[in-house]
Amino acid sequence: MQEMHMLAIKTLKTTEGILASITKAHPQWKQLVSAVDHRVDRALAILRPQAIAEHRALLTSLGWPPPLSAFTSSNSNASTVNQVSNPLLSMQADLKLRYSENFFALCNLQELQRKRKVRQLEGHDREVALRQPLWVIEELVNPLSLASQRHFSKWIDKPEFIFTLVYKITRDFVDSMDELLQPLVDEAMLLGYSCREEWISAMVTSLTTYMAKEIFPSYISQLDEESATGTQSSARISWLHLIDLMIAFDKRIKSLVENSGVLLSFDDDDIMQKISSLAIFCDRPDWLDLWAEIELDDALDKLKLDIQNENYWVKKVEGAVLSSYTDDYKSPLISNSFLRHLASVIDRCRSLPRVSLRSKFLRLVGLPIIRNFFDSILIRCQEAEGLTALTDDDAVLKVTISVNAAHYFESVIKEWSEDVFFLEMGMGEDDEEGMESNANIYEGLPESSRRVIFDDEIKKLEEFRTEWVEKISLVILRGFDALSRDYMKNKKQWQKGEEGWTVSKALVEALNYLQSKTSVVEVGLNGRDFIGVWRSLAAGIDQLLFNCILMSNVKFHRSGVDRFGNDLDVLFGVFGSWCLRPEGFFPKTSEGEKLLKLGKNEVEECKAGGKKWLKENGLRHLSVTEAEKILKNRVFTS
Repeated sequence: MQEMHMLAIKTLKTTEGILASITKAHPQWKQLVSAVDHRVDRALAILRPQAIAEHRALLTSLGWPPPLSAFTSSNSNASTVNQVSNPLLSMQADLKLRYSENFFALCNLQELQRKRKVRQLEGHDREVALRQPLWVIEELVNPLSLASQRHFSKWIDKPEFIFTLVYKITRDFVDSMDELLQPLVDEAMLLGYSCREEWISAMVTSLTTYMAKEIFPSYISQLDEESATGTQSSARISWLHLIDLMIAFDKRIKSLVENSGVLLSFDDDDIMQKISSLAIFCDRPDWLDLWAEIELDDALDKLKLDIQNENYWVKKVEGAVLSSYTDDYKSPLISNSFLRHLASVIDRCRSLPRVSLRSKFLRLVGLPIIRNFFDSILIRCQEAEGLTALTDDDAVLKVTISVNAAHYFESVIKEWSEDVFFLEMGMGEDDEEGMESNANIYEGLPESSRRVIFDDEIKKLEEFRTEWVEKISLVILRGFDALSRDYMKNKKQWQKGEEGWTVSKALVEALNYLQSKTSVVEVGLNGRDFIGVWRSLAAGIDQLLFNCILMSNVKFHRSGVDRFGNDLDVLFGVFGSWCLRPEGFFPKTSEGEKLLKLGKNEVEECKAGGKKWLKENGLRHLSVTEAEKILKNRVFTS
């Protein structure tokens, strides 16, 4: 019988070679080729079942599948038992010859089928033809799978035993795939096939098929029952435990492939899908949605307790735990708490075998966690502002804590976003095609969110920091303005000096307020954002002094100019703690003072030279009109 099969296969291969040459040489003979194809297909429809039936009978005579009692003994813990004997390696010489011939025939038959499909699909997607599972490996796995499922049915509530059993079977027999079967596949010139890879893939596929039919429906039924009774705890815990087992199993399977020396591109989604139990979500996006919902609820429930714990808002992060940044953001522990949960979600979704699945999962779970963090810090700032309008030091410090948390959180997810893992989640054309059925999750999202997954959230955090840093600066500026109002309105003081004082008495209280409030902010706020506070404050005070004094038609005498200069020196001294040249952050006021200090002849030169004179003398922030108005108010006495 075996000789007849081989002769038939050889004849059909010869026929296929003739058909291929005719198709190229005489493409107009399509009907003739189609007629011959029809006859060959009928022959193959008879030949393949016969060859497979003979192969199955031979496997049975070899003792395949091996008994699984050794796997399932010892309290069903497969990791503690001895390795099961492999019938493929213990074959006698005559059986080994028969098996090899039969194996070789099936491989030749599959290669013939592959070549025919390649020819028939010329100009179409050939992957359908090229990536069919290896028949001989399927025939090894199918009976093993059926035998295993008798044990699986007893372990629906203990899936860890299922994963352990599948992994041990896969591991214990994988070496024989290389040693015994791969040479036969190579001899049959069945290109592009690795018996090791096909064995692992077929075992994982059998597992996911069983999970899709039995385990997941059972768990979903438990979730529905709990939902109906209003209790949602044990079923969700079981679901997350199942996911943990799947992720751990996939890591072990991947390690099994990597440790074999077989080089696979794990960046290839198709290959990852073949060796991943999480590939079950590729065909069931509704189950991925359910997983994301459970994962998010679990994370938010844990984070809710942290948010309500004031210690998490008071105690600082010790070092950059989740980031390589060394900057001291003075961040509270709450930011690390959110980042840990976000990192856990990211780590779990890394095992998903397709970029589109990873992207969707992060959008369904990761982004809501970030938004929850944003809402938490925003609410605390709004509460602080609502109570005292940030005039109280404690309220200001409460805002600084939230700003610190935002800056640290932002810096970490920015660093993460630079990883290829996140960059590849940009919504390209391939992803959009794969996610077409789930396009609703992108509705309402800005276009930028379709390119880099955390972009919009990073932007929101940046805007949050900018807004509240400006509010802190504005509150201090308003306080300074209120306390210096008499100083600003007193136009006569610039006609004489104030003996015994290095600074105007009316300005002392305002300067003390400025220094004390800014010092409070400096203690509470991280260094980077504090720069924004004092620079914004300096810009505001610069405009205030310039508009209320220099542009208010005040008449400056020599003594008044000296007095104004002394006041500015003290003011600059306050900001001198944070920069080397504080006057550079008061451009209009500083340049206005320089004009007031000009001699009578220089004033005339300035008026005559206009814009050119201002530029040559380093006065670049004043317009000619502003300069003329200041010089007009300079009074020279004989």
